[in-house]
Amino acid sequence: MREHLRALAAVGAIGSAVRRPAELDAVDALVIPGGESTTMYKLAVAFDLLSPLRERLGAGMPAFGSCAGMIMLADRLLDGIEGQVTLGGLDITVRRNAFGRQVDSFEADVALDPFPGEPFHAVFIRAPWVDSVGARVEVVGRVGSGPAAGRIVAVRQGVLLATAFHPELTGDQRVHALFVESVREYLKERP
Repeated sequence: MREHLRALAAVGAIGSAVRRPAELDAVDALVIPGGESTTMYKLAVAFDLLSPLRERLGAGMPAFGSCAGMIMLADRLLDGIEGQVTLGGLDITVRRNAFGRQVDSFEADVALDPFPGEPFHAVFIRAPWVDSVGARVEVVGRVGSGPAAGRIVAVRQGVLLATAFHPELTGDQRVHALFVESVREYLKERP
């Protein structure tokens, strides 16, 4: 979470931790960080955040999920633990730990459509990938080379953005800047 907060601050946004429903009520948008998606799900239930999160996302709150955050935003999950549910919102099917175990973590350049020209150097840690997308989902990034070439690793649907990688670990704030800009546009249009 610290790395996301630093990246948000670097692009001019004020971030705060959200661990309780009252803290969720105080924010305009949400970043769901990487980590372990089953633990995140269990903590959301234990802290009575699952329903409030779903309600806010359903009402149109902007959100960005990286790695496990992508899993949490997916409508459909493959290879989850028995009974694991997600927050939903993104019309995607995501495969948990698709690139392998922790020892299979890697870095790769990813061409991201919103940033033509220079590729984004992405860090993948026990990362998911997107198996399929719905009609309203825009694929904005794919792995460019290697055994995973062509795999979908970044998507956007309205005010929801998700990456299978960890942009907060790279020092490249372009993804966070893209998200913050979408939040600002959303806030301008909101009554």
